[in-house]
Amino acid sequence: MYSADPTASAYPDYTGAPTPIDPNWRDNCTPALCGFQYAYFQYVPTKSANMAFAVLFGISALAYLGQGIARKRWLGFTIAMVSGCALEVIGYAGRVMAADQLYYETPFLIQIICLTIAPAFLAAGIYLCLSRIVVTFGAENSRISAPAYPRIFIPCDFLSLVLQAAGGGIASVKTHTGQDPALGNNIMIAGLSVQVATLLIFILLAVDFAIRTTRRTSRLGAQNALDPRHAKLRKSAMFKGFLVGLSLSTLCIFTRCVYRVAELSEGWTGHLMSKQNYFIGLEGAVIVVAVFLLNIFHPGFCFREALDMKTSKTETGGRTWYGGKKKNTVVVQERNVETSKESM
Repeated sequence: MYSADPTASAYPDYTGAPTPIDPNWRDNCTPALCGFQYAYFQYVPTKSANMAFAVLFGISALAYLGQGIARKRWLGFTIAMVSGCALEVIGYAGRVMAADQLYYETPFLIQIICLTIAPAFLAAGIYLCLSRIVVTFGAENSRISAPAYPRIFIPCDFLSLVLQAAGGGIASVKTHTGQDPALGNNIMIAGLSVQVATLLIFILLAVDFAIRTTRRTSRLGAQNALDPRHAKLRKSAMFKGFLVGLSLSTLCIFTRCVYRVAELSEGWTGHLMSKQNYFIGLEGAVIVVAVFLLNIFHPGFCFREALDMKTSKTETGGRTWYGGKKKNTVVVQERNVETSKESM
């Protein structure tokens, strides 16, 4: 990270550089006059691109809020997605400010902290969806219970969020006092690495569930391998679109996290950090795609058939469909059919 203080002795790279004596030098500096030696960026952030991202994330946040109000059962998903999009808006607003304030610390810190932690909230929203998918196809096809997915992945996501926020805070303090921000940078890398590992495990479990469901359906038939209560839901075009949208959103966020780990690992003067095109493509664009896919295929509407079912507690063994518990007689029948077919 650069220091905007040209007199900071903690940065030996400034040895021999001209030292401004004007107390308002930041206001008078431009890349043409001062270069990027004292700037917080190695390029001038493009206003149009960053304003476009801020607007798109703002639209997405409002859409999630409206969809959440319309489908009240998805409160956790709504909070996660709105929070993530709001942080993206703030982060890109910081980059718009930075276009005219390259030598000021505040815009840089706003964008680096907000844009680093925002996808952690988006990932939390995605983690909440897999448990519903497991219930829709049948919990018998999953290696772990449906409620276990958010219980495992949400705490891991929270850990990555804490590490990223703490790292950003430490880097901010170190930079403000003219010290080496490497410690904060390393903590942010650790947080992003936890997020990458968590997403990777999540993806592997999701793929494993899909494979097990496909194999079990081939062996037993859909009527016995899948939860019969949600046959209509599984056939709906919106639900199928949701599965595709969720998969692509997950891959987009995973790609972005891998990019940010690589970027920060190179240091604040690395090749990836110095090229705006990489940032626009592997940070901004992929996250925009991720959030709009789940706006279009919002789970609250794609699961409408199941959410609108007037299923009594007697029919579901004491829980609603999304509680992860199937009708006891159905489970027993499936197990009996599976046992009898395997013995043939």
